[in-house]
Amino acid sequence: MKTPVLLCVLLFSQSWAFEFIIDGEWESETSGPLDQYHQSGRYRRNVLTSGEEEDFEAIQGNDITVKSYKVESRITLRFAHTTVKSSVVNSGPNAQSIGFNVQIPKRAFINNFTMNVNGITFVGSVKEKTMARKLYAQARARGKAAGIVRTNSQAMETFRTEVHVPPGSKVEFELHYQEMMQRKLGVYQHTLHLQPGRLVPLLQVDVYIFEPKGIKFVTASNTLGEQLADLTKISHTKEKAHIVFKPTLQQQRKCENCTESAVDGVFTVKYDVERESNAGELEVSDGHFIQFFAPSDLSPLSKNIVFVIDVSGSMWGLKMKQTVEAMKAILDDLSMDDYFSIIDFNHNVRCWSEDLVQASSLQVDEAKKYVQSIKPNGGTNINEALLRAVQMLVRASNQGLIDPRSVSMIILVSDGDPTVGEIKLSTIQKNVKRVMREEFSLFSLGIGFDVDFDFLERMAMDNRGVAQRIYANHDAAEQLKTFYSQVSSPLLRSITIHFPANAVNNVTQNRFDKFFSGSELIVAGKLQPSDLTTLQSFTTAAAANMDLNIQTEADIRELDSVLGTHQHSFTGFARQMWAYITVNQLLAERSVAPTASKKRKITQRILALALEHQFVTPLTAMLVEGHDQGRPERLIADSPRDSKHGCCSATAPLSGPPPVQQLVYSNPPWLLPTVALNPNEVAGEHESIIPEHITGVDSDPHFIIHLPKNNMDICFNTDSKPGHILNLISDPGTGVTINGQLVGSKKMKNNKIQTYFGTISIYSKTDSVQVIVGTDRIDLMEGRNNHFFSWGATVELALNRIRVTIVKEQHVTVTIDGKISVMVLLHRVWKKHPVQVDFLGIYMSSDNKYSTQVHGLIGQFAQEPKVKVYGVHEGADPKKKEATMEVKGNKLAVTRGWQKDYRHDKKRGSDVYCWFIHNSGKGFIDGSYTSYILPQLDSFLTAI
Repeated sequence: MKTPVLLCVLLFSQSWAFEFIIDGEWESETSGPLDQYHQSGRYRRNVLTSGEEEDFEAIQGNDITVKSYKVESRITLRFAHTTVKSSVVNSGPNAQSIGFNVQIPKRAFINNFTMNVNGITFVGSVKEKTMARKLYAQARARGKAAGIVRTNSQAMETFRTEVHVPPGSKVEFELHYQEMMQRKLGVYQHTLHLQPGRLVPLLQVDVYIFEPKGIKFVTASNTLGEQLADLTKISHTKEKAHIVFKPTLQQQRKCENCTESAVDGVFTVKYDVERESNAGELEVSDGHFIQFFAPSDLSPLSKNIVFVIDVSGSMWGLKMKQTVEAMKAILDDLSMDDYFSIIDFNHNVRCWSEDLVQASSLQVDEAKKYVQSIKPNGGTNINEALLRAVQMLVRASNQGLIDPRSVSMIILVSDGDPTVGEIKLSTIQKNVKRVMREEFSLFSLGIGFDVDFDFLERMAMDNRGVAQRIYANHDAAEQLKTFYSQVSSPLLRSITIHFPANAVNNVTQNRFDKFFSGSELIVAGKLQPSDLTTLQSFTTAAAANMDLNIQTEADIRELDSVLGTHQHSFTGFARQMWAYITVNQLLAERSVAPTASKKRKITQRILALALEHQFVTPLTAMLVEGHDQGRPERLIADSPRDSKHGCCSATAPLSGPPPVQQLVYSNPPWLLPTVALNPNEVAGEHESIIPEHITGVDSDPHFIIHLPKNNMDICFNTDSKPGHILNLISDPGTGVTINGQLVGSKKMKNNKIQTYFGTISIYSKTDSVQVIVGTDRIDLMEGRNNHFFSWGATVELALNRIRVTIVKEQHVTVTIDGKISVMVLLHRVWKKHPVQVDFLGIYMSSDNKYSTQVHGLIGQFAQEPKVKVYGVHEGADPKKKEATMEVKGNKLAVTRGWQKDYRHDKKRGSDVYCWFIHNSGKGFIDGSYTSYILPQLDSFLTAI
């Protein structure tokens, strides 16, 4: 638990006196990371009890008038800068102390504090802690020391300042702090504590949100009571939101004639952002970049979980009751693809099952009965319990029972220190780290305040996990279930986000062990000086049975130009956000530093950043200075010794970016046409592009069939209806079927609804994989796993024999076993076009390797028919000659014309000269085109 930040000033008339007290020792740089916890056989830690809780008031004092109390938060791309201001007058007849107290989130950094007392302004600046104390001591005057008051809060710490002023004095306080919003279960949450303690003539809260990709939703709630519930106003546009809470003096009263304020509780804003694609959001501002990565619509990875539950005597009563309640709900949440076991421990260690078992309904019911029967007693043997859990996962892995793409984790629930077996914390930490494999993670949940949370946190960070304190109250079961919900749905493993090495430096952690649904990964860094106008990122990750390679990019100047037009955005957010992430990661690294030398080096880096960016951290303090008659006066604000910000993992050192493995999309040779002049064209009339030989269907819909043996191209149209599914390739021999579903134009043109392909399906029955390409998104269905991708990013997917490449807003290429390759081209039209709609084109290599059973509107020509064209003569249109074609025993009247190949130029297309077959290809295709209409996108063609 972080101790409150206390800032005390004592003023007596024109005689100034300052005194500062903080609870906690200044740690030695030479001490080891765990040595401080073991002295004379006893452990020292901050322990809070319910008896230490006290009523909290933002403004404290008797006979004072609070003129105003204002809170303003500016949230720009998940980074919040909050300012708390208050104006107070000592309206009593005597000199007295006035307190200004602010509860701030534990993960926030104070970065400024000013105070004006009767026209004298004290301005804050961050210094190295020892230097700040030295300067303060030099100016410290005589005065009475103020006492410290601790608060027991689940997610907040308390900033306290106190000033002693004569009657009639006016004091203005202003505190600034910054924090990064953390996404949990699909929501960002910004919390403000509103406890003025009295009626305030001007009480106002403003929260401004700016998210350039769009705000998905925004809500505001409070625990201030029903009478204030409807006073919050939200104005919301696509990119901006403004939340305001401004109760009048009368509305603040607990009752009509009450002098007590009803404003006493928590004001919470929740929101999420729009995401165009699974590639994430890359933003550049002020010489820094931020990459947000929060994919969705991916199938969860299967889990292997060992639950390790403390059942020592201290868990008796409410703790055990709520742990059992939570465990039963958690077990019910397991899926059939998950494997699990339970270890409970006191002075002994017991296993419900010595091996992992599948989470079938029968096994889950048995496990719930076992948990229900647990009776707490005895001591605490954490060391042996964790080693047994690791051994269970190792044994399952060695026996091949663990899917290499699954996620393996240990979840420890404990409320106390070890008392049996190995009890030295540093040894336990080393023992666990020694046996843990890289693919395993440890999550630690500490119940109540008797547990040594620092130890649990270090052990979790050391083993690719996180720790969370569970508060032993009536909703402990909900806290346990909420934590499990955050880690219960892993979507990706082994995530790495790269950037071009010559474009960036000082990159924060960019390798992540896991990504859980509803969370977010954030990487930040600095831009190197260059002439680049765009920055690219390259993300690699492993999903369920699939590898991802994703590319996204950002314009380097675009965001800054936008920020300049928004009055309430935080223009310096990127610089501060990078520093915030970096400092938190360094603090986490420092906490597990193996040597004093390593710790000192990390400390120097933290100090340099904290001083540059004005953050009050465990290693810095804010020196607040003012002048009275030319004489400097100083006071000091410390941050607690140990950081519990919990922002970032220390799983990867901040040693700069690894070599970039760029996703460089390479077209198959058949995809891009070559430029040449058509020798049959009349000079000056047309300039044509002869493509490399290709078979495709585009526009409304025009078929182009290349016949390499006959060295010619044949074209035909189909006159089908919207909604019809046409079979293009049906090959039972390879298990591949390719179908297209038609979509109609918005209205008739020339008394006819034009049709286009709105959906293309490529299905490999052999692989049980179907790729469905639509104009709005791309679906990849593999067995029971469904994955969705937008057109908004370049993505490369590898799934066994199948490779899928999405090129942003351009095309999708699907290759099956290196033998069958298909490109689906996206055509966008003006959204308000009165007739046309977005549609797709499809192109295939003439070298595709099908079996002899292949058929379909296109597939039947893999076994090329003999074609003879003769009797070429002038037609009704002098530019289009006519002739007779013999094919498949039919004599057809054909016209020489051209169709468009849009691979190279989607706007104008390239001319492909071909013989055109009339009447929907009748006589050229087997049977009628209606024979190729199928009931479903994954259907194969029956006999024609």
